[in-house]
Amino acid sequence: MTSFMKEDSAAFRLFRNARLATMRPDLPGVGVIENAAILIHGDRIIHAGPEAELPASAAAAEIQDCEGRWITPGLIDCHTHLVHAGHRAHEFELRLEGASYEEIARAGGGIVSSVAATRAASESELVSESVARLEALLRDGVTTVEVKSGYGLDTASEMKLLGAARRLGRDHPVSVVTTFLGAHAVPPEFKGNQAGYLDLVVDVMLPQIAGAGLADAVDAFCEGIAFSPDEVARLFRAAQALGLPMKLHADQLSNLGGAALAARFGALSADHLEHTDEAGALALAAAGTIAVILPGAYYFIRETRAPPIDLFRRHGVSMAVATDCNPGTSPLSSLLLAMNMAATLFRMTVNECLIGVTRHAAQALGRRDIGVLQAGMSADLAIWDIDRPAELVYRMGASPLHARIWRGQCLLA
Repeated sequence: MTSFMKEDSAAFRLFRNARLATMRPDLPGVGVIENAAILIHGDRIIHAGPEAELPASAAAAEIQDCEGRWITPGLIDCHTHLVHAGHRAHEFELRLEGASYEEIARAGGGIVSSVAATRAASESELVSESVARLEALLRDGVTTVEVKSGYGLDTASEMKLLGAARRLGRDHPVSVVTTFLGAHAVPPEFKGNQAGYLDLVVDVMLPQIAGAGLADAVDAFCEGIAFSPDEVARLFRAAQALGLPMKLHADQLSNLGGAALAARFGALSADHLEHTDEAGALALAAAGTIAVILPGAYYFIRETRAPPIDLFRRHGVSMAVATDCNPGTSPLSSLLLAMNMAATLFRMTVNECLIGVTRHAAQALGRRDIGVLQAGMSADLAIWDIDRPAELVYRMGASPLHARIWRGQCLLA
């Protein structure tokens, strides 16, 4: 992407003649404001509202005429496994021949099949392999992306993977939020000794990674082929002691009460949730834990049980949408397509999808400074060549992004 505003240009920048989908919770729907403008100062929004109500400081601003285009908050992909080495196309072929995700995992495939390639790659090689996936997300208007570990499964490799994610954030105009997912699977060297591996995750990996400042949150895969609720609870207690927020892969393949477990620990989010029951939905609502909907994995592994969207609506559970970009079950690097899939496969509304990749996605990361267009928020914006916001959910393929603004830096699509 090419910058069309220099970093040393005017401290105030004005995007005028625009239509805003603010995602403000105090406005109906997606918070539409017509005949609008956004004034930013440095990396912060000063005004996002009617152009007629601009403050006096706008007179000194460098002006960008948006020519009636729509502006949304920069999109947020709040669940990815973007950094990894290799691919798992062979497993895709096996699934087409009838093998299930569980069968492949129990036969030595699945998550652990990505571990060898990721362990063998250097940090620089991991960065190099991941750049194309990241750039695809940026072309969809993404300004913040969460990246999980979980393909190293030993201390050095998990730290290397998280270090690569941090480098992507330093080297590219995007905010990268990192999540430690050591409790993703049991590595081959601990086969038959799951308790020993969990000891390593809780007693060694987690303190070292936290001490190095490599993780913004802690995640786990709570499933019959992964870790039990009791094992996850032990990890989460250790995370709490270190002051790290939690997320959880919950109820994807079966109902082990993962949603309720996440809620009990006040997790930021519970993700997947295809098998969540009403008790789980009620727990999420009471805790304010975000339900992260991941249609890419549902589609790719040909699941037939959809997450209980109606239950979430009925009980007021806030829903986010993400790509789950990963090599085995969701090799998806388009957040726009993820929205289309959430609408088509799960009957989420256009407004639910749009809020799900902005305001609710920000909440799923524990961020209160992004995801909404209003004064005081980070100047993360996306400008679109569209007639109405529904086009962002409707389209399958080419992105209608006109420009992406990240922390006040404006970049052409």
